[in-house]
Parts: sequence; structure tokens; C-alpha cells
Amino acid sequence: MLTTDYVPGAPNWLDLGAPDTEAAVAFYGSLMGWRFESAGPEAGGYGFFTLGRKTVAAVGPLTEEGARSAWTPYFHTRDAEETARTVEQSGGTVRLAPFDVFEEGRMAQFTDPGGARFAIWQPGRTAGLDAVNDPGALCWTELHSPDPPRDLAFYRKVFGWDAEEMSFPGGAYTVLMTTGAGREGSFGGVAQLQEGHSTPPQWLPYFEVADCDAVVAKGQDLGGSVLMPAMSAEGIGRMAWLADVVRAPFGVIASGGPGA
Repeated sequence: MLTTDYVPGAPNWLDLGAPDTEAAVAFYGSLMGWRFESAGPEAGGYGFFTLGRKTVAAVGPLTEEGARSAWTPYFHTRDAEETARTVEQSGGTVRLAPFDVFEEGRMAQFTDPGGARFAIWQPGRTAGLDAVNDPGALCWTELHSPDPPRDLAFYRKVFGWDAEEMSFPGGAYTVLMTTGAGREGSFGGVAQLQEGHSTPPQWLPYFEVADCDAVVAKGQDLGGSVLMPAMSAEGIGRMAWLADVVRAPFGVIASGGPGA
């Protein structure tokens, strides 16, 4: 499970790139109860989503030409330069080379061989998000890949992740875990991107919620759209995929909720 005791390879940050940050702030404020705190005038419009004074995500304007609205997960690294070299050597693309974010840490952004975007965070004064798994916070990260075996091999070279395949009627799902931690270190999964699906290869964040169906209904009322209707998975919970008002996809789940 996710934890704020960050270890190499674990998700430790998450941010939303949006063409209209004010619209995104208003949407998530109403839907998730998040408050926005600016990182300051020198941060170029970047700021933090907080819940109960704890940072649960961040948001900023799109800065790359042709970029689409999307959530980007960051994974913990002890050496941003070494990770960037490994990404290139393993078939990925460095979109933004490692650089310092004031004294808070060091980051870089990449694209994997399948086209999904992700980033890394080497902690300085900021280790990562202040809360995960709580209602309103990140609880899972899921890669939607056109070629799961290829992309899994890439990430295992970059982060050393362990993986376990789980079969279910009609398909398979791979659970991702930090190195040597077993199931206690699980933080996400890899799923086959379905042919003809409207979304591109991507990392999809899931946020824990108390009532999945209520959040889906409210998300629509606020101008969002449903990408996958609420469904129950035995022993897991009730989940759905939404797109927010700037068309960035995300998931919500009521873990172990009604119908699980």
C-alpha cells in the first residue's frame, strides 16, 4: 500500500497540468474538498492542493507545446541523473532533464516506450506528499499500456520494481511493488490499454473516496465526464474513471465499499 515513508521507486508526488488552473482548482475544491495554496510568484502559477493542511497533490499550467491535460505521478529516486541515464538506456525519452526546484528537491520528466508520461522526485527539503490513502488522497497509480510486458520490463530496469500477475476472467492485471517489499509495498498496477479506447497510454491516479457513486454524480454535475461507470470488484472496492473539467482522466475508489 502507499505510504509517506518514501523509498526508491515509490510514488512520492503527483501533479496536474492544466490549461486552465482556476477551473481545475474550482472543480477539485468542490469534488474533493481540496484547497489551493500557491507556491509563490516565482513558481509560475504552480501550487498545492491541500486537505486538512496536508498536501495531497499539486497543479500548474501546461508548459510544453502540444501537451494535453493530465495527472503525472512522480517516483522517488536517490539520484535523478542516474535515473535519467537509465531511462534513456532502456528506451524511454527524457522530456525534461533533472533540475533543482529551489531547495525542495530535484526533478525530471520522462516518457516511457509506450508513450505514457511520468516523472521522478529526488527529495531535498520536501520528501513528497503529506498524505496518501486517506479519503481525498492518492491511493493507487495505474499504468494503461499498449504493451504491458515491454513497458513493465522498462520500469523494472529504471526502478527495480517487483511485479505479480493476477488473472481474472477476460484478462490479466499486474500489481507493482517496490523492491523487496512484497505485497506491503504494492502501490499500483499495469493494465492493457484496450484497442480503440479514446485515452492514450497514461498513468492514471486513483483517489480514495467515501462513496464512489456520489463522487461520480457530483463530478458530472461539476462539468466532468464519466470514462468508466462505477463498478465493484470483489475484495477491492467500488471504482470509476472520470475526466475533470480540463479533460484530465483520474480514478476514484471506495476501498472495500458496498458491493466490494
